[in-house]
Amino acid sequence: MKPGKVYLIGAGPGDVELMTLKAVRLLGEADVVLLDDLVNREVLRFAAPQARVIEVGKRGGRHSATQQAIHEQMLEHAQAGRIVARLKGGDPFVFGRGGEEMQCLQAAGIEVEVVSGVTSGVAAPAALGIPLTHRDHARSVTFLTGHGCNDSPTNWTALVAAGGTLVIYMGIANLPHIVEQLLAAGMPATRPAAAIQHGTLPQQRCVAAPLAELACVVQAQGIGSPSIVIVGDVVGAARLVGAPAA
Repeated sequence: MKPGKVYLIGAGPGDVELMTLKAVRLLGEADVVLLDDLVNREVLRFAAPQARVIEVGKRGGRHSATQQAIHEQMLEHAQAGRIVARLKGGDPFVFGRGGEEMQCLQAAGIEVEVVSGVTSGVAAPAALGIPLTHRDHARSVTFLTGHGCNDSPTNWTALVAAGGTLVIYMGIANLPHIVEQLLAAGMPATRPAAAIQHGTLPQQRCVAAPLAELACVVQAQGIGSPSIVIVGDVVGAARLVGAPAA
């Protein structure tokens, strides 16, 4: 039997209208859809009626599929000759383990194609008018994950020295530690910062505060995951510092 093909598709940050035309077309051609937890279920209206939809999401603190199990599902369906849409929130190659999945498929001789999506680290701040770069405030932007940062060898001093805007994915659970490390590395306590929950969706919420106060404000306002944290003068440029929750 001729092997099928796997598309690693970015479903975007949440707003269905931010999916690409290519993502919509390929989703409609798939026999099997492997669906991440953070993908807006409204995108399934673009799937073929006969497509099999399989939930394989991973969320902290919940029972979920292991990465190995996801690899096995992709291989099983592709080797059976099916077209597989591996649908991920945001972009497959931005903190989405798309690189691992691509390597697994290529090692097994399965054809794989990556379909880029709009990542939440760009879309969520944009939805609130926060420019990640600005000629007067930030000439660079750094994307990093806050997941597991308590044990990771993150070079906080280098991040602070580089200047520019920090965009932190999966950072809410470790936000007190992240703030502590940034302050210890020399970032000013007054540096503008914001946390955006459910960016681009109708239930989107945002809080903003000076860096030293952000963790307390996030806790007080009940901001949870999924959220994006933005640290940098661009937040102040958008006049969000001190803003209450939306």
